[in-house]
Amino acid sequence: VGLQSFGDLDDNRLVDGAAGDSLIFRRRANVPPDPASPQTKPKRLRFVLDVSGSMYRFNSNDRRLERCCQMAVMVMEALDGFGDKYSWSIAGHSGDGPVIPFVDYGKPPADRSERLKVIQKMWAHAQYCMSGDCTLEAAQAGVESVAEQEGDDYFVLLLSDANLRRYAISPEDLGDLLTGN
Repeated sequence: VGLQSFGDLDDNRLVDGAAGDSLIFRRRANVPPDPASPQTKPKRLRFVLDVSGSMYRFNSNDRRLERCCQMAVMVMEALDGFGDKYSWSIAGHSGDGPVIPFVDYGKPPADRSERLKVIQKMWAHAQYCMSGDCTLEAAQAGVESVAEQEGDDYFVLLLSDANLRRYAISPEDLGDLLTGN
């Protein structure tokens, strides 16, 4: 915060002002919070997972849907009990649309059986959905969703097996969408 000729009067420069100095004002600045300071609001997380037909179709080759579901279980178990620090949700995207809700903000699965139901819904959706890709739309919806409520920080994690070249999606466009807000 440098001295200037307008702004808030710097109490430490009153004598200088009486002596004729005009640079006795200071500028207020928004100082980012100290990383060691206590978290006042929960961090907002949105997991946007690919549950498209290709995830199911190629699962027998490389287990991509299986690994996606394993990752979802790890996320749900890791965030269990941290509702005061993290507000999170899981949504899918496929040829059926950019937002297929699996876990809503503030409503995490309470136990293992509810987590299993989430995984079963993900698997069933991938098995029976329409072909197509909504990766860009899903990224945009994820960014909008995570920013709907105030949070300490905002993260959108997007998983997609989309052939970006086939759907004419440039990595820059996807990056701009995810870092735009």
